[in-house]
Amino acid sequence: MKESETTELKKSTAELKDAVISIAAILNKHSQGDIYFGIKDNGTIVGQTVGRHTIKEVTQTIVDNIEPKIYPKIEAKKIKGKECVVVEFQGLNSPYFAYGRAYMRVGESDKQLTVKEIEEQIVKRKKFLWESEISKKTLEDVNDAAIQEFMRKAKEAGRINFEFTSTKETLRKLSLLSGDQLTMAAEILFCDNSRMEIQAAVFATAVKATFLDISKFEGNLFSLRKQAEAYVKEHMKWRADMTGSRRKEIPEIPIRALSEAIGNSLCHRDYSNPKGNEVAIFKDRIEIYNPGQFPNELDPDDFIKGDGYSVLRNPLIAETMYRSEDIEKWASGLRRIYDECMTNQVKVEFKRVKTGFVVCFYRPKWENGEGLEQNIQEGKEKSSEKSSEKILRLLKENNTISAQELSGLIGISSRAVEKHLATLKKLNKIKRVGPDKGGHWEAVE
Repeated sequence: MKESETTELKKSTAELKDAVISIAAILNKHSQGDIYFGIKDNGTIVGQTVGRHTIKEVTQTIVDNIEPKIYPKIEAKKIKGKECVVVEFQGLNSPYFAYGRAYMRVGESDKQLTVKEIEEQIVKRKKFLWESEISKKTLEDVNDAAIQEFMRKAKEAGRINFEFTSTKETLRKLSLLSGDQLTMAAEILFCDNSRMEIQAAVFATAVKATFLDISKFEGNLFSLRKQAEAYVKEHMKWRADMTGSRRKEIPEIPIRALSEAIGNSLCHRDYSNPKGNEVAIFKDRIEIYNPGQFPNELDPDDFIKGDGYSVLRNPLIAETMYRSEDIEKWASGLRRIYDECMTNQVKVEFKRVKTGFVVCFYRPKWENGEGLEQNIQEGKEKSSEKSSEKILRLLKENNTISAQELSGLIGISSRAVEKHLATLKKLNKIKRVGPDKGGHWEAVE
């Protein structure tokens, strides 16, 4: 054992602060490395006392004092019969800072970076994306059926201008190949045996204590989304609307909002973080967790108000999901989730957490059948009022907008839009200008 530009040896965790600095320095030079506690810098193995809290202390110190955050693999190992602590780490978001300062590994030493050197690191990072790295998977690992289903949806959406000829050629045209090799983005999107997974659980109460069910999903990104959505649908409450001529099943959380939240969490997660996505169903709420930090310079409210701008962590993945209409561009996801929940009288919250981002849907308190029809009708009336207000606002903004366009923007059927238009006309809030065909609606001042 000896030190190098990617390996640091420490006699014990008493040198933990220096080790954190070495981690940042190694990351800024090589993007990965390892630290050994219990070995002197001359290679002599002396061992390290590993108590009940040793691993936790090392983990917490590294996570708390390196920015951007990393999530190392830390474990106790016996080396030549002596207990040691081994830290393996990696990260592609240089420059990394330890205790507020940036360092660079030079030989076996850690040199503090100048402002100019930090700027050079930032420029270098912008030119390099994790998802463009070469994957260890091959074309044989690609799920051909998933590629063909993607192409069907993309063609249907009108967001792709070529036909499917082969898996390889499709990936090439999607910029998901480097030469003849898969990129990491291709692996995540279309390989069933990728590093992706989603942890899902149902808890008995409002805290993570007693499990009623726990599952783990693996597969390509599109498959994971479907599995996660199916899991939530299976474990949340549904009730029947008996007020119309046909029975209608109503979910406690709007499906479109859930689907959007799950899709966004997979698209925008930090893939350098080994922690997976999570779906947690509590007695009072449903949480969709994404191990990817929300942009520091922005706030979730910015996106709800329409003031947020797109910050893509994984542009290749995002572009591919956009083509198949699995996400929309221009930072509109949070706004759509919020609008859908408000229309359905469901409280939703967007939370920054230390290790990522959470969309939290609060479950409505449904009584067991009591006043069911009345509650549904009241909800319909409130929703109807909101839809009418949206139609009126959109007509004020653009008086040439069609009923079909209104339907797509608001998320209701064209027939429902026509009913709202008729009601607004009766209330003298809008008027028809010109003939039925070729004319348009205008808001009355």
